[in-house]
Amino acid sequence: MYKVHWIIDGIANVDEKNQKDAEELINSKIQKFLSENSDFFDKIGAKAIQGKAYLPGKDEENE
Repeated sequence: MYKVHWIIDGIANVDEKNQKDAEELINSKIQKFLSENSDFFDKIGAKAIQGKAYLPGKDEENE
Protein backbone atom coordinates (compact mmCIF):
# COMPACT_ATOMS: atom_id res chain seq x y z
CA MET A 1 0.00 0.00 0.00
CA TYR A 2 1.28 3.46 -0.91
CA LYS A 3 0.73 6.57 1.15
CA VAL A 4 0.47 9.93 -0.60
CA HIS A 5 1.34 13.07 1.36
CA TRP A 6 -0.21 16.11 -0.28
CA ILE A 7 -0.14 19.82 0.41
CA ILE A 8 -2.33 22.56 -1.02
CA ASP A 9 -0.73 26.00 -1.11
CA GLY A 10 -2.39 29.15 -2.37
CA ILE A 11 -2.97 32.85 -1.84
CA ALA A 12 -6.42 34.40 -1.94
CA ASN A 13 -6.68 38.14 -2.54
CA VAL A 14 -9.51 39.62 -0.46
CA ASP A 15 -10.64 43.17 0.21
CA GLU A 16 -11.36 43.32 3.93
CA LYS A 17 -10.82 46.05 6.53
CA ASN A 18 -8.37 44.07 8.68
CA GLN A 19 -6.40 40.84 9.02
CA LYS A 20 -8.99 39.14 11.25
CA ASP A 21 -11.83 39.78 8.79
CA ALA A 22 -9.72 38.55 5.87
CA GLU A 23 -8.91 35.31 7.69
CA GLU A 24 -12.53 34.80 8.78
CA LEU A 25 -13.81 35.30 5.23
CA ILE A 26 -11.54 32.63 3.78
CA ASN A 27 -12.09 30.33 6.77
CA SER A 28 -15.87 30.48 6.29
CA LYS A 29 -15.50 29.66 2.58
CA ILE A 30 -13.20 26.72 3.33
CA GLN A 31 -15.46 25.42 6.12
CA LYS A 32 -18.47 25.55 3.80
CA PHE A 33 -16.57 23.70 1.09
CA LEU A 34 -15.36 21.06 3.57
CA SER A 35 -18.83 20.47 4.99
CA GLU A 36 -20.30 20.07 1.49
CA ASN A 37 -17.53 17.61 0.51
CA SER A 38 -16.86 15.78 3.76
CA ASP A 39 -16.87 12.29 2.18
CA PHE A 40 -14.09 13.31 -0.21
CA PHE A 41 -11.94 14.76 2.56
CA ASP A 42 -12.48 11.71 4.77
CA LYS A 43 -11.37 9.44 1.91
CA ILE A 44 -8.16 11.37 1.24
CA GLY A 45 -7.27 11.67 4.92
CA ALA A 46 -7.24 15.45 5.24
CA LYS A 47 -5.92 16.37 8.69
CA ALA A 48 -5.35 20.13 8.74
CA ILE A 49 -5.79 23.36 6.84
CA GLN A 50 -4.24 26.58 8.04
CA GLY A 51 -3.63 30.07 6.79
CA LYS A 52 -2.57 33.56 7.85
CA ALA A 53 -3.52 36.95 6.39
CA TYR A 54 -0.79 39.48 5.64
CA LEU A 55 -0.20 42.68 3.72
CA PRO A 56 1.99 42.17 0.63
CA GLY A 57 5.57 43.41 0.84
CA LYS A 58 7.20 45.78 -1.61
CA ASP A 59 8.56 42.87 -3.69
CA GLU A 60 5.18 41.18 -3.98
CA GLU A 61 2.52 42.33 -6.41
CA ASN A 62 -0.85 43.13 -4.90
CA GLU A 63 -3.09 41.54 -7.54
